Amino acid sequence: MQKEIEYIGEPTDLQCGQAVLAMLTEIPVSQVARDLQNERETNLKEMKEYLRAHSFFISDERKQAESKSDLSDICLLSLETPRCWHWSLYYYGTFFDPEHGILNDFPVSKRKYFWEIKRI
Repeated sequence: MQKEIEYIGEPTDLQCGQAVLAMLTEIPVSQVARDLQNERETNLKEMKEYLRAHSFFISDERKQAESKSDLSDICLLSLETPRCWHWSLYYYGTFFDPEHGILNDFPVSKRKYFWEIKRI
């Protein structure tokens, strides 16, 4: 049974990764930032380590997506948006984007990569 996701917007322009982690783990975004000792941009290593430490599987393989149909049920997304590289979350047909809100399709992005996530 799929669990509901509560949308969390990024507290600052640099905390999209912390917001994605907060949505998945249900840990307040401020606590995620403290746990990571990082209130700025997160990297893939931090994202994977945090998810794994909180009982999530995340694939090691980065895959490219052209459309929503390429995605797994739950994915960590890395998107090249017009402004920057950006972390986002895809969860059972819906995009929970810390900057752009809850969407039915990708936010505007040139390149789209994803890693499959599963709850353990």
